[in-house]
Formats: sequence, structure tokens, C-alpha cells
Amino acid sequence: MIILPGQTIGIIGGGQLGRMMGLAAKEAGFKIAVLDPTMDSPCGQIADIRIVAPYNDEVALEELGDVSDVITYEFENIDYEGLHRLTQIAYVPQGAELVRITQNRIAEKAEITASGAPVAKYITASNFNELKNNVDTIGYPCIVKTAFGGYDGKGQVKLGSAADIDEAKELFAHSECIAEAFVPFKKEISVIIQRNPAGETYCLPIAENIHKHHILHESIVPARVPEAVIQKAEQAAKAIADHLKLVGTLAVEMFVLENEEIVINELAPRPHNSGHYSIEACNVSQFHQHIRAICGWPLRKPKLWAPSIMVNVLGEHVTPLKKVIKNHPDWSIHLYGKAEAKEKRKMGHVTIMTDNVENTLDEIDATEIWS
Repeated sequence: MIILPGQTIGIIGGGQLGRMMGLAAKEAGFKIAVLDPTMDSPCGQIADIRIVAPYNDEVALEELGDVSDVITYEFENIDYEGLHRLTQIAYVPQGAELVRITQNRIAEKAEITASGAPVAKYITASNFNELKNNVDTIGYPCIVKTAFGGYDGKGQVKLGSAADIDEAKELFAHSECIAEAFVPFKKEISVIIQRNPAGETYCLPIAENIHKHHILHESIVPARVPEAVIQKAEQAAKAIADHLKLVGTLAVEMFVLENEEIVINELAPRPHNSGHYSIEACNVSQFHQHIRAICGWPLRKPKLWAPSIMVNVLGEHVTPLKKVIKNHPDWSIHLYGKAEAKEKRKMGHVTIMTDNVENTLDEIDATEIWS
């Protein structure tokens, strides 16, 4: 099915990813409907139709289906059952299965393994005793994660030795868990792969990701890794996308090991923070390509105009950033329209295209905004 300008794209979720997705769609002449629990959400601010209700509200989901010609979502923690019902009455080219899989770390790991992509050695445990009885099969150190929920480092604990095992006990109050052997890695990278219903597939240039306090701080593109690593990363992402019969966008986060092998860490079935650089730095952004994919358009082969660095702007960075805007004409500044600048809350990002990545990294540090 081809969705054309003038028709309406429904978006479940009103955060910054929905906002940037909606802005890309509006450039091409689409109308936007958004379902979100808050009236003044970042995406709601630019939408033509706002449906203010919880994500699992059946009546609201039906209303979204009624007003939309195609429906997508901006994050995976939406109601799977509601999305599944919506696929019966509306056009949701991404389907609901990808959300079900990526909401559950155990299901996600099983599907990555089934695709043939490499993962760290792991076990699953439905209760704490099962973890204690089986953890020796993966050894220490290891990381225990809840199967459901958790992001930006929440819902997980690293165990250095058997003496630490009790630290994982409280995780089981939330859900069953997965425990992964700790992988000593030298870099984290992400591949954003996008695919339309005809199976046409492209990867964006691969980003190298630097985290602070478990939250993405910087993405450096192209990733500073050998070409052989780039090829392995793209091959693994394509294997996963094909296995899942992806439509839309999938972000595949990976570790690069000392021996230049890769290990898949996790998946996100949507545009991703590490792909924001593409708005300025590529001939097609992750948001424009996502809209093309879900609307059944041919995809554009991505091209990087210049090496680039994307830096996240959290709540504590907004005021110092505003003070130095006048000094940085080369910075592309995006703020998401969130009302309150809470500490550690993602409020925006800055993208800097550069001909010298190392110098620009030093210049970012020198501003002391992010120190």
C-alpha cells in the first residue's frame, strides 16, 4: 500500500521521536495524528489531531485508527495487546510482533540468536533461586536484567562475584530475568537499519556511542572502528532485520570487542537517539527514511555529508547551552518542547558537522556545558 501526501499518519507516543518523525512527514505534506496521555506533548505541539488518552485506551486507539491512513509508533513501551487489536482494524505496516519481542529481553535475545547474529552467553531465570542455581554456567562478572521494563541502565545490576548474588534478588519482584556474561568491550556502536514492505533495506552510517551514567552522551559518526567491523555490524543488522521481516526502523546496539568481533546488546524498533545526527549530516534522516518506509515509498541510499558528533542535551545542560549559542554558528540545536528541564531528562540535542572529529570533541569539552 502506498500512502501519499495529504493523507494522515497516526503516531502512538508524543515524545521527541514522534515530534521529529512528524516534522519529517509534514515536510512532505502529510497530516499528523498523535495519541499521548499529555495534551502538550512534544509531538502534540506539531500535530494536526491530538488524542489525549493512555496508550492502552481501546476507544482512543480506535479513534486513532479511524482518523489515520497509516499508523506507526515512536517507542516500544506501548501496550502490545492494544497495538495488536489495532492491526485488525487499521493499517499498521510494522505490525505488533516487533513490539512484543523488543519489550521482553528474553524474547529479544532468542530472536537475535535465531537470526544467526552473535550475542553474549546468557541464561534465563523465572525466580531468584533459578538464577543462583544456574549462574555458574555463564560465570562472573555478569549482568542481570529484568525481562520487562528498564532503560538508560535501570532494571539491571552487575554482579562481580558470587558474593554479590543477593543484589539481583529485588529484580525478580518486577519480572523474570535474563543474566548475560559480561563482555569486555572497547567500543559501543549502533546500526540503524530501515526497510520498506518490499524488502528494500539500507543502513545509516554507523555511530560510535559514548554513555555517561547509562545515558547516551555523544554519538560520533563515522564510528572510529576498522572497515571490517563496519561490514560485520551491517551484516548482523541485516540478518536480524530480515529474520524479523522488519518494516520501518530498527536500531541495533552492539559491543566491539578487543579482537574486533561484535556482540549484539539490544534492539529498539524505532528511530534512535544515536541517529539524530542524520537530520543535518545525511542526504536522508532516520525520520524521513522511516516515513518513506511505512508509507511504502522507495528508500533513499544514505550518504554522509561530513563526519559529525551528536551531543545530548539533558535538563541540567539547557541553561548553559543557551548562554553559549551565540559563540557556535556551526552547531545545529534541537530542543524538543518539553515544559520542564529536569535533571537527566533528555531535552534536546546538538549536532556538529566537522572535518576534525578529535578537535571538535575537545571543543565540546572546553565549553564545560557537559562537564
